[in-house]
Formats: sequence, C-alpha cells, structure tokens
Amino acid sequence: MAFRRRAKSYPLFSQEFLIHNHADIGFCLVLCVLIALMFEATAKTAFLFILPQYNLSVPTADGELVHYRYGLKDLITILFYIFIAIILHMVLQDYVLDKINRRLHLSKVKHSKFNESGQLVAFHLTSMIWCLYVVVTEGYLSNPRSWWENYPHVSLSFQVKFFYLCQLAYWLHALPELYFQKVRKEEIPRHLRYISLYLMHIAGAYLLNLTRLGLILLLLQYFAEFLFHMARLFYFTDENNEKLFNAWAVVFVVTRLFTLTLSVLVIGFGLARVENQMFDLEKGNFNTLPSRMFVLSLVCLFQAWMMWHFIRFQLRRWREYRAEQSARQRAAALTKQQSKPIKRESGKCRGGVLRAGLCVAELGARGKGPGCPRVPSSAAALS
Repeated sequence: MAFRRRAKSYPLFSQEFLIHNHADIGFCLVLCVLIALMFEATAKTAFLFILPQYNLSVPTADGELVHYRYGLKDLITILFYIFIAIILHMVLQDYVLDKINRRLHLSKVKHSKFNESGQLVAFHLTSMIWCLYVVVTEGYLSNPRSWWENYPHVSLSFQVKFFYLCQLAYWLHALPELYFQKVRKEEIPRHLRYISLYLMHIAGAYLLNLTRLGLILLLLQYFAEFLFHMARLFYFTDENNEKLFNAWAVVFVVTRLFTLTLSVLVIGFGLARVENQMFDLEKGNFNTLPSRMFVLSLVCLFQAWMMWHFIRFQLRRWREYRAEQSARQRAAALTKQQSKPIKRESGKCRGGVLRAGLCVAELGARGKGPGCPRVPSSAAALS
C-alpha cells in the first residue's frame, strides 16, 4: 500500500498559508457562529449573522405577516454569507473544476478563464432559478404595475431581502477571491470592472427601494451571462463549437433593449405618475425628478457602454474570422499550385538531343558510327 504524499506545509499566517487554507479558515468562522446558536447567552448575537434583521410584524386576517427593512445590521449578515460564498467557491473549484481541467490539459490562460466561467455558470444558473421563483411567487410577473405602484417599496418579504443580501455577499466575496485565486495583473482591471458594476446596480436597487425592477433586470442579465459563460465552456472543450456564441449575441442585444425599455417604463413613466413625489430619507422615498433623471441616465449610460464593447468584440471576431479565411484560401491555392506537375522543356536537334546547350549530334558527327556519341568532358566544361 502506497502512502499518500504529504502536502507542502507553509509557515503559519504567511501569505501562502492564507491562500491555500482560506476556505478552511472561513469554515471555522462559520462553525463558530453555528455553535453560538446552541447557547442562550450567544444565540441572540449569532442570529445577527444568520437571519435578516429589521423585521416588522403586520397583523392580517390569517395571522401575522412579517416584513423587513434595510439597515446597518445587514452588513453583519452580508459578512457571514461572504464566508459561505468563499467555502462554496472552493468546494466547486476542488471537486468539479479542477478534475475537469486535468482531463482537458488547457493552457494557463484558458485554465484561468475556464475556472472563471465555471464558477459564474453555477452562480448565474442558481441565481436565475432563485430570482424567477421570487418574481413568480411575489406576483411581479403577473402584475407589472406593481413595479412602481405604492412606491417606496420599503417593506420587503423575507425571500426578497435574503436574495439581495446573498447577491451582495457573492459579489463582495469575488474581491478577495482575486487574491486567493492568484489572478494575473492584466486580468484584474476587467474583473474589478464587472464586479463593481454588479455591486453598484444591486446595491442601488436595494437602497433606493427599486427592488422589484431590480429583480426583473437581474433575471434578464443573469440569463444572458449564463449563455455567455456556457458558450465559453463549450469553446474550451472544443474550439470548433461556436454556435452558442451566436445565441448569446442575440440574447445580449435583446437584453439591452428590454433593460432600457423597462427602465424608461418604470422610472420615467411609472414613478412620474405616483402621487407622493417628495424626497424623504426616513421613509425611503427618492421619487423626485432629479433622482429619476440621474438613475435613468446611469442605466442608459451603462447599457450604451456594454453595447459599445459588444460591437467592438463582434468586429474583432469578424476581422479574425476573415483573416483566418483568407489565410486558408492562400494556403489552399499554394498547395494546389505545388501539386501541379512541372513540365521540363526539352530541345531537339537534327540527329541528337540538346545537352548542356550543345548539340551532341553535331559534336559527334565526325566520330565513329552513327548517332550522337558521348560528349567529351572538355565540351561539357565549356558549356
């Protein structure tokens, strides 16, 4: 029986120790919070990490209905679920993505992109199903007028608030993961760009009480991103498989159009017809003309920026495709030209064959016998 080789040990609290054991450290912290639930003295504090805060019970005919608001204590809950996201990230990386990478034998650049797309496919698929369940059960799809009616939507159901807290926790966990996963310096600006955009949009919808519109837009965005990263995964397994990129391109453009249309419908027209249009920070009312114009301009600006990058990406792919096609045509023409038999020109003279520019028959006419005798070495040298 062969002994398992020991893993390389690193000094305690060193940089390499933190990188290789960050998921275990996060698991220990989560375990401490769960153990604190077992004791009465610490259970109240432990619930701050696990459950959403600022709940309010509203009496109804069937009993009580619990609603939630947002506040500073949400940061504690988000911190706890950041560690949960770090643990799930490492579990998916170790038990799924690394095993697939060993079979594919990808290069370092493709290896990092495969890991990124693998993580985001799992997240976008989970969030898309969860978001669809929330908007259906809350009745937001069946009643689109509820997206702006009775604004501000300060009171949130448990599943809506918990969804937003988990979304913020995931995108915040992606920042330290850039360090833990040793992302290359050239790739860090791109990662920071889309992480910041997600955090800005999700936090803006949560804090400005536009959670209903935010859920619909997130559902559209996550569906488009899921297709994109699935296309990347299929491309890494087989570089000839690019059909899913075409489907993503269509969905991406449609998503941008729907995002602009719904944003103008809800913010530009729906909220403009709401009676209460007064800025009130305590009540969470931000329904004023400057606020609506600012939010709507930001949405339009980001959508235009994303479309610009998409057009540049498609033009670059088209140029690369044309260059590849022209290179293949040139190579095929060159191969066809080389495959043709080369015709050697042969000259004839009376009574003999022209060799080395001299008529052998004429040189050997005075020799013995008929025909063209062998050319002397001196004549060959002269030619």
